[in-house]
Amino acid sequence: MRQIILDTETTGLEWSEGHNIIEIGCVEMQRRRLTGNHYHQYIKPDREIDQEAMAVHGITHEFLEDKPRFKGIADEFLEFIRGAELIIHNATFDIGFIDAELERNGYAVRIADICTITDSLRLARSKHPGQKNNLNALCKRYGIDNSHRELHGALLDSEILADVYLALTGGQTSLLLSDHAETQEGDVAIVKRVGAESLGLPVVLATDAEIEAHELFLDRLDKSAGGECLWRKAVSDG
Repeated sequence: MRQIILDTETTGLEWSEGHNIIEIGCVEMQRRRLTGNHYHQYIKPDREIDQEAMAVHGITHEFLEDKPRFKGIADEFLEFIRGAELIIHNATFDIGFIDAELERNGYAVRIADICTITDSLRLARSKHPGQKNNLNALCKRYGIDNSHRELHGALLDSEILADVYLALTGGQTSLLLSDHAETQEGDVAIVKRVGAESLGLPVVLATDAEIEAHELFLDRLDKSAGGECLWRKAVSDG
């Protein structure tokens, strides 16, 4: 299934108080590999940004003055995510904001109508109960480099979350058990991101000489076993 890792930044914490989305960032993943396809948009809000929120993401109202409002980007955004599984950290927050924006702008559709939703925070809490499960904590736990994340950003955080999600769900990871430092919460895992260019793997066929050598080896197995070896029997049965 096509998966979209999604994050938003907002003017404040509560959509029910009229706060707006000011940034949407999405990266696309198929067959557990990032495709390089993404969606990113800054959005002009209809209200001032709370100082507490600005301290988190660093986005100012002045920066957003020339950006489109949500209604101007809604169709393109909905088309990008339609039919996908959305991977969101604390999905209730982001989906609540997106659905509120859709309702304010006259859209009857809601995100759950066109996408399935997976909350990576719930996955993390299930796998690591009683521990911190925000993105920074998960990056530390799984050995994911987020040193470039000085402030929150929707596109950057969705890229980081893609690595975290792969680690959470047994993705391309390599456990380092003895020769590397451990966190207090378990062994470090290094995420190996696999690019889309590695999807096509070459098929190397055996040469005639290799096939002949293999048959001679099976002849010796037959003789040692006093009958037909299991390999030949399995091939003939297949």
